[in-house]
Amino acid sequence: MKIEILGTGCKRCDQLYANALSAAASFGPNAGIGVEKNGDIHYFTRMGVFMTPGLVIDGEVIAVGKVLTADDIQKRIQERR
Repeated sequence: MKIEILGTGCKRCDQLYANALSAAASFGPNAGIGVEKNGDIHYFTRMGVFMTPGLVIDGEVIAVGKVLTADDIQKRIQERR
């Protein structure tokens, strides 16, 4: 599973990234969940994200302009397993 945080490095983007890392870690090291930041504005627009931060799981935009909690992200991950 691939989780992407779309953002340019603002405080909210960094917080969403930290929350995503925490959510992924809760599934254990062998869960196969990767979390990465993406700061490419052209990629954002191709994904339809015009407000940051954006949360993308396996190519699907999950949230835009919101900082989801680690618990919220865990639920979204669980829904896709």
